[in-house]
Amino acid sequence: MDQCVTVERELEKVLQKFSGYGQLCERSLEELIQYAGGLRREILQTENQDGDLSGTISLVMTQCCKRIKDTVQKLASDHKDIHSSVSRVGKAIDKNFDSDISSVGIDGCWQADSQRILNEVMVEHFFRQGMLDVAEELCQADTLSLLCRVPLYLLVSSRWAVSNREMLMAQNSSLEFKLHRLYFISLLMGGTANQREALQYAKNFQPFALNHQKDIQVLMGSLVYLRQGIENSPYVHLLDANQWADICDIFTRDACALLGLSVESPLSVSFSAGCVALPALINIKAVIEQRQCTGVWNQKDELPIEVDLGKKCWYHSIFACPILRQQTTDNNPPMKLVCGHIISRDALNKMFNGSKLKCPYCPMEQSPGDAKQIFF
Repeated sequence: MDQCVTVERELEKVLQKFSGYGQLCERSLEELIQYAGGLRREILQTENQDGDLSGTISLVMTQCCKRIKDTVQKLASDHKDIHSSVSRVGKAIDKNFDSDISSVGIDGCWQADSQRILNEVMVEHFFRQGMLDVAEELCQADTLSLLCRVPLYLLVSSRWAVSNREMLMAQNSSLEFKLHRLYFISLLMGGTANQREALQYAKNFQPFALNHQKDIQVLMGSLVYLRQGIENSPYVHLLDANQWADICDIFTRDACALLGLSVESPLSVSFSAGCVALPALINIKAVIEQRQCTGVWNQKDELPIEVDLGKKCWYHSIFACPILRQQTTDNNPPMKLVCGHIISRDALNKMFNGSKLKCPYCPMEQSPGDAKQIFF
């Protein structure tokens, strides 16, 4: 990610220069227009006066042309400076990124079904980003169904929350209540004109009285201050704009949970993980080729080194056997001994002698059959 930060830093400099250059152009052109307009007015005012003004007008026009020429040259010079900044961005990209990453690819990892899965992931990502036209066009081009799931962009009203009330309440969701709460607050903002409607709408809080009693009491208490305005009352916190961001997060989380989707886009997560892992993989591949270490990185579904992607990419528990120093798998699961210590099944099979097994961490002897598989 350091490489990305370096390139972004250079790009930010270019964007700042572009912004400054645009403002300078507008300001300079506006000054020239005002200057030329002022000269025109002066000439029109003096054209009816006696005397020969041709010499004066010639001098004024010469000065005007010189000023325009100087301004254009200054803008052209500043524009050339931007070109050098843009070229530095290209050099930063070439310096920090390898243009050929095919060396870290593994032949055979792209199966026949992979293209369809990739297309589905892309479609889902475009739907999440609100790029509906692009997603639907991709669906039609590749004859994909809409992932056989209701896309998030259709879930845009409290009607969805009402129709899925039982499932939302089963996962202790506060989504429907907070949607009603926000609408009730919008009525409060209208003052006494909306008092009757607010009281009528308060009936929607009845199903949530048990779990949100305190919040409902606060909302009802705010009605007392409708005449003076909620913004001038002890209930001004109800108008906090952060509530809209909060409801968006809750909506996304609960909708994804019901649809069986992850909160974050799998494509974004995979891309970010690839950006972190790629430099390390390129380096280890170069070392392997330099030292001619064959068989270290082959067709196995594992990497020759551990790549730390950060806690943001921790999605499931991982256990590495302390004896064999290998990560456990479905075929080699973690096993809990009677004494409480955990090792892998392969280590268990290699360590027992006859009918007895001595724990590698404590002196307790036990039967290998007493070990139990555990699940993280």
